Amino acid sequence: MGFIYSLRASPCVGSGYVEAALNPRNGTCAQMTDIGRERKKNHPHTNQLFPPPVVMTASSLHSDCLVVLFGATAGAYRAKLGSDERELILLVWQVVDLHSKKVGTLHKCLVKADNLELSDQCREVTGLTSEGLSKAEPLDRVLQQFSQLVSSDLKALGRNTYTFCTDGQLLIRQVLHPEASKKNLLLSDCFYSFFDLRKEFHDCYSNVAPVKDQTIQSMAEYIGFRIDETEEDFGVWQVKAMVAVIFNMLPDTCVADDRFTVPETVKYKYETGPCSKSEAVDSETVIRARGLPWQSSDQDIARFFKGLNIAKGGVALCLNAQGRRNGEALVRFVNSEQRDLALERHKHHMGSRYIEVYKATGEEFLKIAGGTSHEVAQFLSKENQVIIRMRGLPFTATPEDVLGFLGPECPVTGGKEGLLFVKYPDGRPTGDAFVLFACEDYAQNALKKHKEILGKRYIELFRSTAAEVQQVLNRYMSTPLIPTLPTPIIPVMPPPYTIAAGSVRDCVRLRGLPYTAGIDDILEFMGDATVDIKPHGVHMVLNQQGRPSGDAFIQMKSSDRAFLVAQKCHKKMMKDRYVEVFQCSGEEMNFVLMGGTLNRSGLSPPPCKLPCLSPPTYAFQTAAAVIPTEAAIYQSQALLPQSRTQQASAAAAAAAVAAATPTVTYYPAQAAQLYMNYTAYYPSPPVSPTTVGYITAPQAAVAAAASATHTPMLPQPGALVRMQGLPYNAGMKEILSFFQGYQYAPDDYNGLIQLNDQARSVLQAPKDWVCL
Repeated sequence: MGFIYSLRASPCVGSGYVEAALNPRNGTCAQMTDIGRERKKNHPHTNQLFPPPVVMTASSLHSDCLVVLFGATAGAYRAKLGSDERELILLVWQVVDLHSKKVGTLHKCLVKADNLELSDQCREVTGLTSEGLSKAEPLDRVLQQFSQLVSSDLKALGRNTYTFCTDGQLLIRQVLHPEASKKNLLLSDCFYSFFDLRKEFHDCYSNVAPVKDQTIQSMAEYIGFRIDETEEDFGVWQVKAMVAVIFNMLPDTCVADDRFTVPETVKYKYETGPCSKSEAVDSETVIRARGLPWQSSDQDIARFFKGLNIAKGGVALCLNAQGRRNGEALVRFVNSEQRDLALERHKHHMGSRYIEVYKATGEEFLKIAGGTSHEVAQFLSKENQVIIRMRGLPFTATPEDVLGFLGPECPVTGGKEGLLFVKYPDGRPTGDAFVLFACEDYAQNALKKHKEILGKRYIELFRSTAAEVQQVLNRYMSTPLIPTLPTPIIPVMPPPYTIAAGSVRDCVRLRGLPYTAGIDDILEFMGDATVDIKPHGVHMVLNQQGRPSGDAFIQMKSSDRAFLVAQKCHKKMMKDRYVEVFQCSGEEMNFVLMGGTLNRSGLSPPPCKLPCLSPPTYAFQTAAAVIPTEAAIYQSQALLPQSRTQQASAAAAAAAVAAATPTVTYYPAQAAQLYMNYTAYYPSPPVSPTTVGYITAPQAAVAAAASATHTPMLPQPGALVRMQGLPYNAGMKEILSFFQGYQYAPDDYNGLIQLNDQARSVLQAPKDWVCL
C-alpha cells in the first residue's frame, strides 16, 4: 500500500466516537478516549458551547456517507492552495456515515510528486521532507489505493454511496482536477461532486463569518472543539476537526435528512453553443486569457481551466484583422466565484507556454462571441458538435465538393445542413466554411486532410468554436463593398512636431517596465522631473505583436536634466519591478523606435535595414505624399502630386504666403519606411497628437494648398479606398475591372484630381484599358 497510515476508529452513536492515532515513534496505533465523553466531561454545558444551527429543509440526502478529504501541495497553503501549480503531496481522508453517525478508518497517504522540491512554507507547516516523499507512490497509484480503501470502509459500514466533503473548493477544483488533466489521469465520477464544508457551515449557522473567511480552526472554535496541533500529524487534526464539525451540524435524531443535500458539481466537459448579442453577460464572470498557442481550440482552453465550470458556449477565441487567431480568448464562467478561481491561474502553463489571465467585461465577450444571424444560430443549434473550419476553398466549391473532399470516413452531421459557407454581403464566397461533426473521431479524420488538394488549391483545416463562427460571419457580413474614409469634421492645423535626432544626450531610456505600465505610471515614476519632459516626449516601444516591450524613451529639455533623471530614478521601483534608467541621445532613441536594438555592444540597425529581413518595399515618387489609413483630417492638395504647371506657380507664390499661412499636416514619402509593425509611439498628455507624428510641410505644398481654387476637402462619401491582399501580379487593368460598376462619372472627379483624356476614357471603359 505504500505510505498509507490507517488510524482505526470504532463506531459510536451521536457526536462521540472512538478514534486511534499513529504513534510517531513506532508507527503503531494507540487507542484514545471517546471524544464525545471527553468534551462532555470538560464542558458540562455542552449544548451551550454548540450554538443551535439554522433549520434547513430538503427532501433526501445526496448519498449515504461523506468522505472527509484534506490535502496539501508542495507549495502554497490555505487560500493560495493550487495557485502556484505545485503538485499534490498529501491526502488524508475518513468516511463518515450520516445516518448512523459512525466513522471509518482515518487514512493518511503521501504522494510522490514529479518535482520533489518543497517550498519553505510547505516544509514548515507539514513537516514533510523530499527524502520521505521520494519513497511514496505517484498520484495514479495513490488514487487506485484510495478507491480500494474507501470501498472497504463503506462495506464495513454497510453503505454503498458517498460524496466528498472538503474544506473549501481549492483541493478539488484547483489541485486534483488540473493535476490529473496535465498527467492525463482519468478521475472517477466521485471527484465531480463534493460538499464545501465552509458553505454548509455558513448555511447551518446564521451568525458566523463569511464563507471566504472561514477556516477549519474558526469552525472548530465556534463549536467548542479543542485542537492541539502539536499532538497530531499535519492533516490528521484537520480531518478530525472537520468530522467534529459535521457531527455537530447533524440533528440529534437518527436520520439527518436536512443536511448535505445539494453538492457542488464539476462539469465533465465543456459544452459548445451559440451566444446572442442580446444576451445579458455579467462582467464578473468573464476573463481574458492571453498567450495561447495559435493552434489551441476551445477544448484546449477548457482543459486549461479544468475543474472550473465554464458557461455553455463560453470560450471565444479572438481573431486579428486578417481573421486569424491572435493568441487571446475570452472565457465566460457560470458565476463570479468560478471567475475568481480562474484568475488564480494567472501564468499557469499550457504545455511550455504560460498563460496570462485578466479580468474582462461582458461587453467584450459579446463583441467577440455574440451574433445576430439566423443562419448562424440555426447552424449552431445542433449542440455538442465538433466544429472544423476549412480555409482556402475554391470560390466555385459546392457542398457536394466539400462532402466529397471529406469522404465517408468523416461524415458531416446532417449532410449539407452541417456545412456553413462564409460569404460577403453581396453573396460572393470568401473561401471559408465551417463543418459540424458528431464526434471527436470524425473530426480527427477530417483534420488529417489538412493541406490536401481540392480542385487546384490546398485546403487548411483547423479546430474551431461557436464564437469563431460568429466572429468570422460578423466580420465578413459587416464589411462594406467599398470602404470609405471617415467624414472629416474640421481641418486641423497642428503645431510643427519632429522626432528628436542628433548626438546630444538629452533623452533617457527606461528598461524593465511592467507590461501593464502606461503613460500615467511613467509620469508618476518620474516624479518632479515630469516638468522637464518635452511636449510629446514620451515614447513607449511595442514589440512585433503590438504589446509593450518593457522599454520607453523620454525626451528631456536638456542633457543636464536627462543626467539628473538617470541618476535619481535608476533602479527605482515601479509596481513590483525595478526599472533601469539610462541617459541616451536622440539618435539612439530613433534607432530603437525604428526597430533597432541598443545594448552594451552599441547600436544594431532595425530589421528593415538588415539583408533578407526587410519587408517588401514599394517605389513612390519623391514628390508624392504617403497617406496613412489613420489620416482622416487633412488638406487634400498638400497630399496630392503636383503637375509641372502647378509646381511652377507654387514656387512663385511660396514666398508670398510663407509668413501668413499656418503649417499644415503633411506626411512625407519617407514615412513609408517607418516600420510601425516593430514599434509605436505613445503620446504624452495632455496635448499630444493621435497619429504617428506631424512634420512641417514643404513650402511648395503650403503654397499649393493656399492657392487651390476647388474644395479643400475630399468629396464624401468614399473618395479614397485602400485595397489589401492584391495578387503580386495584379496590374491597373485588373484593379479597374474589379471595380466595374462602381466608377465615378468623369465630371465627379473634377473636384478630386486632374484627369487627362486617357484617364477619363479608362474610367468610362476600363475593359478597353491598354497598359503603357
